[in-house]
Amino acid sequence: MTMRVAIAGAGNVGRSIAQELIDNGHQVMLIERQPKMLRPDRVPDAEWVLADACELASLEEANVAGCDVVVAATGDDKVNLVVSLLAKTEFAVPRVVARVNRAENEWLFTEQWGVDVAVSKPRVMAALVEEAVTVGDLVRLMTFRQGEANLVEITLPPTAPYVGQPLRDVPLPRDSALVAILRGKRVLVPSPDDPIEAGDELIFVCTAEVEDAVRAVVLGPDSVERTRESR
Repeated sequence: MTMRVAIAGAGNVGRSIAQELIDNGHQVMLIERQPKMLRPDRVPDAEWVLADACELASLEEANVAGCDVVVAATGDDKVNLVVSLLAKTEFAVPRVVARVNRAENEWLFTEQWGVDVAVSKPRVMAALVEEAVTVGDLVRLMTFRQGEANLVEITLPPTAPYVGQPLRDVPLPRDSALVAILRGKRVLVPSPDDPIEAGDELIFVCTAEVEDAVRAVVLGPDSVERTRESR
């Protein structure tokens, strides 16, 4: 599924997120209020808009209401909060991802400010944007050790083969480990007796070589081919 994503802030972080999303087949609009930061040559496949994302009229003109996701990626936490609040309350954007620049401000980035997900790492932000439509697929969140291992996430659909079964019955490949289960607002440390449920977000650490094998086990043997066909 192709998403339309608006990114407020065309600095290094905003451009990095934009390029990654474009590479994955999504439509991206970069909104930047400083003319000197307007550099379409850096991300030529994005739509570039010179506007203040904190102004309601600018967001209306950019048709933010037609976006699946808004990313507040500026270097100013106050701006990111305002953009998030406008996106959610004025335009009913389904998913709002906001960048946190200063750790002491993290407590502000909540649903009350329209923020669905608050995060500081650009790579994780891009992954969490895509997570909105990736139930039943594998999302790479972070890379460790110069690419030798990855942190990946799979959100279980009801059709996953091991839904309702304990973890001991899930035959994960070598060089992979399930490190956490996110269930609603809870973070669970996996144990062999824990059953997995539809809607669970399973967080794995694994090598890049076994990502397809992890996907095949958790989502079914035909999931790898389905994913390739959809991209």
